[in-house]
Amino acid sequence: MKKALLSGLFLFAALAGFAQTIENSSHSTTGYVKTDGTVENESHSTSGYIRSDGTIENSSHSTIGYIRSDGTIENSSHSAVGYVRTDGTVENSSHSTIGYIRADGTVENSSHSTIGYGGGVHKEWIAVVFFFFHFN
Repeated sequence: MKKALLSGLFLFAALAGFAQTIENSSHSTTGYVKTDGTVENESHSTSGYIRSDGTIENSSHSTIGYIRSDGTIENSSHSAVGYVRTDGTVENSSHSTIGYIRADGTVENSSHSTIGYGGGVHKEWIAVVFFFFHFN
């Protein structure tokens, strides 16, 4: 009995961590980001991919951008479209602050108003979803 209960708890924990929910400021689900970088819309249809090497792809697997190890976000032509700083500040290509990603995954615009939530998701991935690329 104990073994079955532990197995069930392990399976539940594994499934719960399989995808993190992306929410708007009203806590309505707008999408999901799986641990493998698959980006899904609220209906679980694949919208795009964020690869482990930082490549950002649309649902057709066409490269639309890149995340660099220094937090630079680039378009498919390797031009910087923005930056994600280590403190969670998100800047556009002109280095103007366009938002913030808090440690708990709260996403704020430049005026510090909450625009969404992405707890458990890499801050660069959250920035890609909220500020730089629309996977629709």
